[in-house]
Amino acid sequence: MVDATLDEAFMRRALEAAKDAAQHGDVPVGCVLVKNGVFLAVGENRREIDQDPTAHAEVVALRRAAASLSGWRMDDVTAYVTLEPCVMCAGALLNARVARLVVGALDEKAGAVGSRYNLLSDPRLLHEVDVTYDVLASPSVALLQSFFSSRRS
Repeated sequence: MVDATLDEAFMRRALEAAKDAAQHGDVPVGCVLVKNGVFLAVGENRREIDQDPTAHAEVVALRRAAASLSGWRMDDVTAYVTLEPCVMCAGALLNARVARLVVGALDEKAGAVGSRYNLLSDPRLLHEVDVTYDVLASPSVALLQSFFSSRRS
């Protein structure tokens, strides 16, 4: 059963991680992983600070959760992400066997979970992920717009 209040609470935590990413010059995207309603891990974009092209919020959070769980399988895990995952991150969520994804803002340019592609519900793949869209989309969009606006100035 989906609890909208719980979804919003964990998405707010992901938004805080996104703000942390912006503080160190990375695109403000945050991800929180939760298992059976209990916080597991958080990640923020770290590509710039780590000089790592794979250091997207979802990958960072998955690595931290795997270390915490001492395993890579994320059965019964829900991922809360402030921006629709890209192809790489959607693939990582699939490979980790994440059960559910909650998305803040859609990414019309690079989104792989409904906007450009729909990897998480492709029946040709080994796993499918239940997706909920538009949870706190407005603050997610506002954070991204503010970040890119300041970059253009």
